[in-house]
Amino acid sequence: MFHQIKTAAARSQDTLLGDAMGAVALVVMLVGGLYLPGLL
Repeated sequence: MFHQIKTAAARSQDTLLGDAMGAVALVVMLVGGLYLPGLL
């Protein structure tokens, strides 16, 4: 199982950073959307 994960990570190394940035952007939008009604 570890070998499969390592192989998949090695194959998708080019897009890994972009995917991580997209995930962080989604979390930021979610947290911002949850806190926005409390600020207004």
